[in-house]
Amino acid sequence: MDLWRSAKRQARAAVAPVVFLSLTAYFLWHASQGDRGLLAYAERQLDLVLARAQLVRAEQDVVLWERRVAGLRGAYLDADALDERARAMLNASNPADIMLMYPNDQKLF
Repeated sequence: MDLWRSAKRQARAAVAPVVFLSLTAYFLWHASQGDRGLLAYAERQLDLVLARAQLVRAEQDVVLWERRVAGLRGAYLDADALDERARAMLNASNPADIMLMYPNDQKLF
């Protein structure tokens, strides 16, 4: 009987630490592995770096196209830009031009 009482007392004393250790383990696991954990934070930081690089490329494309469109606008009309655009639209070339053929999967524009 004394052995049973001793085991019961030790089990009762161990309940609180086991519960608190379980809660601590649960929160530590989710702090590192959860949807908002440390690993997810690292992935979001990598996505942010990639998005910023894509933004820089897009801004460069915008500047390029704004410069090209500005050559075709208003009082100032760039003859080279107009000639380039007309040849592209008509699929024509000047006999003095040098033609470089690219494969279909490597488009310049």
